[in-house]
Amino acid sequence: MTGFSEDTSAQVVAESFAGTPDPRLKQVLTSLVEHVHAFVKDVELTDAEWQQAIDFLTATGHMCDGTRQEFVLLSDVLGVSMLVDAINNRKSAAATDTTVLGPFHMVDSPPRELGANISLDGNGEPCVFAGQVRSSDGTPLPGARVDVWQANGAGYYDVQQPGVQPERNLRGLFVTDEHGRFWLRTVVPRYYPIPDDGPVGRLLAATKRHPNRPAHIHVIADAAGHAPLTTHVFVEGSPYLDSDTVFGVKESLIRPVTDVDDPDRARRYGVANPFRLIEFDIVLDRVVSNEVRR
Repeated sequence: MTGFSEDTSAQVVAESFAGTPDPRLKQVLTSLVEHVHAFVKDVELTDAEWQQAIDFLTATGHMCDGTRQEFVLLSDVLGVSMLVDAINNRKSAAATDTTVLGPFHMVDSPPRELGANISLDGNGEPCVFAGQVRSSDGTPLPGARVDVWQANGAGYYDVQQPGVQPERNLRGLFVTDEHGRFWLRTVVPRYYPIPDDGPVGRLLAATKRHPNRPAHIHVIADAAGHAPLTTHVFVEGSPYLDSDTVFGVKESLIRPVTDVDDPDRARRYGVANPFRLIEFDIVLDRVVSNEVRR
Protein backbone atom coordinates (compact mmCIF):
# COMPACT_ATOMS: atom_id res chain seq x y z
CA MET A 1 0.00 0.00 0.00
CA THR A 2 1.18 3.50 -0.84
CA GLY A 3 2.16 5.50 2.25
CA PHE A 4 -0.04 8.48 3.18
CA SER A 5 1.56 11.87 2.62
CA GLU A 6 0.58 15.31 1.42
CA ASP A 7 1.45 14.27 -2.12
CA THR A 8 -0.22 10.85 -2.09
CA SER A 9 -3.26 11.51 0.11
CA ALA A 10 -5.95 11.34 -2.60
CA GLN A 11 -4.40 8.23 -4.15
CA VAL A 12 -4.23 6.39 -0.82
CA VAL A 13 -7.84 7.11 0.08
CA ALA A 14 -9.06 6.30 -3.43
CA GLU A 15 -7.29 2.94 -3.23
CA SER A 16 -9.25 2.16 -0.08
CA PHE A 17 -12.43 2.08 -2.21
CA ALA A 18 -11.03 -0.61 -4.54
CA GLY A 19 -13.37 -3.29 -3.19
CA THR A 20 -16.57 -1.20 -3.44
CA PRO A 21 -19.17 -3.50 -5.09
CA ASP A 22 -21.23 -0.67 -6.57
CA PRO A 23 -19.24 0.81 -9.50
CA ARG A 24 -21.15 4.11 -9.45
CA LEU A 25 -20.54 4.56 -5.71
CA LYS A 26 -16.86 3.83 -6.26
CA GLN A 27 -16.70 6.40 -9.09
CA VAL A 28 -18.45 9.12 -7.06
CA LEU A 29 -16.40 8.57 -3.89
CA THR A 30 -13.11 8.44 -5.78
CA SER A 31 -13.85 11.67 -7.64
CA LEU A 32 -15.08 13.33 -4.44
CA VAL A 33 -11.87 12.47 -2.59
CA GLU A 34 -9.71 13.67 -5.47
CA HIS A 35 -11.49 17.02 -5.66
CA VAL A 36 -11.70 17.58 -1.89
CA HIS A 37 -8.04 16.77 -1.36
CA ALA A 38 -7.08 19.03 -4.27
CA PHE A 39 -9.16 21.83 -2.71
CA VAL A 40 -7.54 21.41 0.72
CA LYS A 41 -4.10 21.55 -0.84
CA ASP A 42 -4.98 24.50 -3.06
CA VAL A 43 -6.15 26.73 -0.19
CA GLU A 44 -3.81 25.10 2.39
CA LEU A 45 -6.65 24.71 4.85
CA THR A 46 -5.70 25.48 8.45
CA ASP A 47 -6.76 23.46 11.49
CA ALA A 48 -8.98 26.33 12.63
CA GLU A 49 -10.64 26.59 9.22
CA TRP A 50 -11.23 22.84 9.11
CA GLN A 51 -12.90 22.98 12.54
CA GLN A 52 -14.97 25.98 11.42
CA ALA A 53 -16.17 24.00 8.40
CA ILE A 54 -17.11 21.04 10.63
CA ASP A 55 -19.02 23.37 12.97
CA PHE A 56 -20.80 24.99 10.00
CA LEU A 57 -21.96 21.64 8.60
CA THR A 58 -23.03 20.48 12.06
CA ALA A 59 -25.09 23.65 12.54
CA THR A 60 -26.60 23.18 9.08
CA GLY A 61 -27.79 19.72 10.08
CA HIS A 62 -29.23 21.00 13.35
CA MET A 63 -31.36 23.52 11.44
CA CYS A 64 -33.10 20.79 9.43
CA ASP A 65 -36.52 19.55 10.50
CA GLY A 66 -39.79 18.40 8.96
CA THR A 67 -40.49 21.77 7.31
CA ARG A 68 -36.99 23.18 6.75
CA GLN A 69 -34.06 21.76 4.80
CA GLU A 70 -30.97 23.86 5.48
CA PHE A 71 -28.76 21.60 3.36
CA VAL A 72 -31.00 22.27 0.35
CA LEU A 73 -30.62 26.00 1.04
CA LEU A 74 -26.85 25.56 1.16
CA SER A 75 -26.88 23.65 -2.12
CA ASP A 76 -29.10 26.37 -3.61
CA VAL A 77 -26.95 29.37 -2.67
CA LEU A 78 -23.79 27.63 -3.86
CA GLY A 79 -25.38 27.00 -7.26
CA VAL A 80 -25.11 23.22 -6.89
CA SER A 81 -28.87 22.71 -7.09
CA MET A 82 -29.08 24.55 -10.41
CA LEU A 83 -26.07 22.65 -11.77
CA VAL A 84 -27.60 19.28 -10.85
CA ASP A 85 -30.85 20.44 -12.45
CA ALA A 86 -29.04 21.42 -15.66
CA ILE A 87 -27.17 18.11 -15.90
CA ASN A 88 -30.28 16.03 -15.27
CA ASN A 89 -32.64 18.00 -17.51
CA ARG A 90 -31.02 18.21 -20.93
CA LYS A 91 -34.27 18.67 -22.81
CA SER A 92 -35.22 19.45 -26.37
CA ALA A 93 -35.35 23.06 -27.47
CA ALA A 94 -39.15 22.86 -27.54
CA ALA A 95 -39.54 21.77 -23.91
CA THR A 96 -40.13 24.29 -21.12
CA ASP A 97 -36.99 25.22 -19.21
CA THR A 98 -36.53 23.67 -15.79
CA THR A 99 -35.27 25.20 -12.56
CA VAL A 100 -34.72 24.16 -8.93
CA LEU A 101 -37.33 22.42 -6.79
CA GLY A 102 -36.60 24.68 -3.81
CA PRO A 103 -36.82 23.79 -0.12
CA PHE A 104 -40.56 24.34 0.43
CA HIS A 105 -42.10 21.36 -1.38
CA MET A 106 -42.25 19.72 2.03
CA VAL A 107 -45.87 18.56 1.97
CA ASP A 108 -48.10 17.06 -0.70
CA SER A 109 -50.31 19.48 -2.60
CA PRO A 110 -54.01 18.65 -2.15
CA PRO A 111 -55.96 17.63 -5.28
CA ARG A 112 -58.20 20.51 -6.37
CA GLU A 113 -60.77 21.08 -9.10
CA LEU A 114 -59.88 23.30 -12.05
CA GLY A 115 -60.67 26.90 -11.17
CA ALA A 116 -60.28 26.37 -7.41
CA ASN A 117 -58.89 29.15 -5.27
CA ILE A 118 -55.66 27.98 -3.61
CA SER A 119 -55.30 31.21 -1.59
CA LEU A 120 -56.98 30.19 1.65
CA ASP A 121 -55.91 33.27 3.61
CA GLY A 122 -56.53 35.88 0.89
CA ASN A 123 -53.16 37.48 1.60
CA GLY A 124 -52.19 39.10 -1.69
CA GLU A 125 -53.59 40.58 -4.87
CA PRO A 126 -56.03 38.13 -6.51
CA CYS A 127 -55.12 36.77 -9.92
CA VAL A 128 -55.77 33.83 -12.23
CA PHE A 129 -52.96 31.45 -13.17
CA ALA A 130 -53.71 29.58 -16.40
CA GLY A 131 -52.07 27.72 -19.25
CA GLN A 132 -51.95 24.61 -21.38
CA VAL A 133 -49.79 21.51 -21.13
CA ARG A 134 -48.56 20.22 -24.50
CA SER A 135 -46.20 17.61 -25.85
CA SER A 136 -43.07 18.82 -27.64
CA ASP A 137 -44.80 18.17 -30.98
CA GLY A 138 -47.56 20.62 -30.02
CA THR A 139 -50.21 18.03 -29.07
CA PRO A 140 -52.32 19.09 -26.05
CA LEU A 141 -52.07 16.72 -23.08
CA PRO A 142 -55.41 16.08 -21.37
CA GLY A 143 -55.12 14.43 -17.96
CA ALA A 144 -51.68 15.93 -17.26
CA ARG A 145 -50.99 16.78 -13.64
CA VAL A 146 -49.96 20.29 -12.62
CA ASP A 147 -48.66 20.68 -9.07
CA VAL A 148 -48.53 24.32 -7.93
CA TRP A 149 -47.23 26.00 -4.77
CA GLN A 150 -46.12 29.51 -3.89
CA ALA A 151 -45.61 32.14 -1.19
CA ASN A 152 -48.41 34.48 -0.16
CA GLY A 153 -48.61 38.23 -0.61
CA ALA A 154 -46.33 38.73 2.40
CA GLY A 155 -43.66 36.43 0.98
CA TYR A 156 -44.16 33.38 3.23
CA TYR A 157 -45.00 29.74 2.51
CA ASP A 158 -47.54 27.93 4.63
CA VAL A 159 -44.87 25.69 6.22
CA GLN A 160 -43.04 28.79 7.44
CA GLN A 161 -46.08 30.03 9.36
CA PRO A 162 -47.82 27.09 11.03
CA GLY A 163 -50.78 28.36 13.00
CA VAL A 164 -50.78 31.60 11.00
CA GLN A 165 -51.51 30.38 7.48
CA PRO A 166 -54.09 27.66 6.86
CA GLU A 167 -52.65 24.21 6.28
CA ARG A 168 -51.82 23.53 2.60
CA ASN A 169 -52.34 27.19 1.78
CA LEU A 170 -51.35 28.18 -1.77
CA ARG A 171 -50.85 24.57 -2.86
CA GLY A 172 -52.85 22.57 -5.35
CA LEU A 173 -52.64 19.53 -7.58
CA PHE A 174 -54.68 19.99 -10.78
CA VAL A 175 -55.51 17.76 -13.75
CA THR A 176 -55.77 19.34 -17.20
CA ASP A 177 -59.05 19.24 -19.15
CA GLU A 178 -59.68 17.57 -22.51
CA HIS A 179 -57.70 20.33 -24.25
CA GLY A 180 -54.74 20.13 -21.88
CA ARG A 181 -55.73 23.38 -20.18
CA PHE A 182 -55.47 24.29 -16.51
CA TRP A 183 -56.58 27.35 -14.57
CA LEU A 184 -56.79 28.31 -10.92
CA ARG A 185 -57.32 31.29 -8.71
CA THR A 186 -54.48 32.48 -6.52
CA VAL A 187 -52.64 35.69 -5.56
CA VAL A 188 -49.74 37.46 -7.22
CA PRO A 189 -46.68 36.07 -5.43
CA ARG A 190 -44.22 38.38 -3.72
CA TYR A 191 -40.45 38.33 -3.71
CA TYR A 192 -39.00 37.08 -0.43
CA PRO A 193 -35.79 36.18 1.41
CA ILE A 194 -34.87 32.56 1.88
CA PRO A 195 -34.65 31.67 5.59
CA ASP A 196 -31.50 33.49 6.69
CA ASP A 197 -31.53 32.94 10.45
CA GLY A 198 -29.24 29.91 10.23
CA PRO A 199 -25.76 29.02 8.98
CA VAL A 200 -26.66 29.63 5.32
CA GLY A 201 -27.83 33.14 6.22
CA ARG A 202 -24.56 33.75 8.06
CA LEU A 203 -22.65 32.58 5.00
CA LEU A 204 -24.55 35.04 2.79
CA ALA A 205 -23.92 37.87 5.26
CA ALA A 206 -20.21 37.06 5.44
CA THR A 207 -19.96 37.25 1.65
CA LYS A 208 -22.13 40.39 1.35
CA ARG A 209 -24.82 38.55 -0.63
CA HIS A 210 -28.52 39.25 -0.19
CA PRO A 211 -30.89 36.32 0.58
CA ASN A 212 -33.71 37.33 -1.77
CA ARG A 213 -35.60 35.49 -4.49
CA PRO A 214 -37.78 37.22 -7.10
CA ALA A 215 -41.54 36.59 -7.06
CA HIS A 216 -42.46 33.24 -8.56
CA ILE A 217 -44.89 30.32 -8.68
CA HIS A 218 -43.53 26.77 -8.47
CA VAL A 219 -44.82 24.16 -10.92
CA ILE A 220 -44.27 20.44 -11.39
CA ALA A 221 -45.98 19.02 -14.49
CA ASP A 222 -46.15 15.42 -15.66
CA ALA A 223 -48.13 13.33 -18.11
CA ALA A 224 -48.11 9.71 -19.21
CA GLY A 225 -45.35 9.00 -21.70
CA HIS A 226 -43.55 12.26 -20.96
CA ALA A 227 -40.65 13.35 -18.78
CA PRO A 228 -41.83 15.22 -15.65
CA LEU A 229 -40.76 18.84 -15.42
CA THR A 230 -40.01 21.06 -12.42
CA THR A 231 -39.95 24.80 -13.04
CA HIS A 232 -40.94 28.29 -11.83
CA VAL A 233 -42.97 31.09 -13.35
CA PHE A 234 -41.24 34.37 -12.48
CA VAL A 235 -43.21 37.62 -12.29
CA GLU A 236 -42.06 40.21 -14.79
CA GLY A 237 -40.77 43.36 -13.11
CA SER A 238 -40.11 41.69 -9.76
CA PRO A 239 -37.06 42.81 -7.81
CA TYR A 240 -34.08 40.41 -7.82
CA LEU A 241 -34.75 38.88 -11.24
CA ASP A 242 -31.14 39.68 -12.09
CA SER A 243 -29.68 38.52 -8.77
CA ASP A 244 -31.70 35.55 -7.54
CA THR A 245 -29.77 34.18 -4.56
CA VAL A 246 -30.24 30.58 -5.80
CA PHE A 247 -29.44 31.40 -9.47
CA GLY A 248 -32.80 29.99 -10.58
CA VAL A 249 -34.05 32.63 -13.04
CA LYS A 250 -34.20 31.87 -16.75
CA GLU A 251 -35.41 34.50 -19.21
CA SER A 252 -37.86 32.06 -20.82
CA LEU A 253 -39.70 31.61 -17.51
CA ILE A 254 -40.56 35.28 -16.88
CA ARG A 255 -44.20 36.24 -17.45
CA PRO A 256 -46.17 39.48 -16.99
CA VAL A 257 -49.19 39.91 -14.76
CA THR A 258 -51.70 41.34 -17.24
CA ASP A 259 -54.91 43.26 -16.64
CA VAL A 260 -57.77 41.58 -18.51
CA ASP A 261 -61.15 43.15 -19.30
CA ASP A 262 -63.09 40.28 -20.84
CA PRO A 263 -66.44 39.24 -19.31
CA ASP A 264 -66.49 35.91 -21.14
CA ARG A 265 -63.05 34.88 -19.91
CA ALA A 266 -63.84 36.12 -16.42
CA ARG A 267 -66.96 33.98 -16.41
CA ARG A 268 -64.99 30.95 -17.60
CA TYR A 269 -62.42 31.40 -14.82
CA GLY A 270 -65.10 32.11 -12.20
CA VAL A 271 -63.85 35.59 -11.28
CA ALA A 272 -65.19 39.13 -11.41
CA ASN A 273 -64.31 41.23 -14.45
CA PRO A 274 -61.79 42.86 -14.89
CA PHE A 275 -59.14 40.57 -13.42
CA ARG A 276 -55.39 39.98 -13.33
CA LEU A 277 -53.87 37.04 -15.19
CA ILE A 278 -50.59 35.13 -15.36
CA GLU A 279 -50.44 32.80 -18.38
CA PHE A 280 -47.88 30.03 -18.66
CA ASP A 281 -47.94 27.15 -21.13
CA ILE A 282 -45.91 24.04 -20.34
CA VAL A 283 -44.24 21.82 -22.95
CA LEU A 284 -43.11 18.31 -21.97
CA ASP A 285 -40.66 16.05 -23.79
CA ARG A 286 -41.93 12.64 -24.79
CA VAL A 287 -39.99 9.65 -23.45
CA VAL A 288 -39.30 6.51 -25.45
CA SER A 289 -39.88 3.95 -22.70
CA ASN A 290 -42.95 3.63 -20.50
CA GLU A 291 -42.53 5.77 -17.42
CA VAL A 292 -43.95 5.25 -13.98
CA ARG A 293 -45.55 8.53 -13.04
CA ARG A 294 -44.57 9.98 -9.69
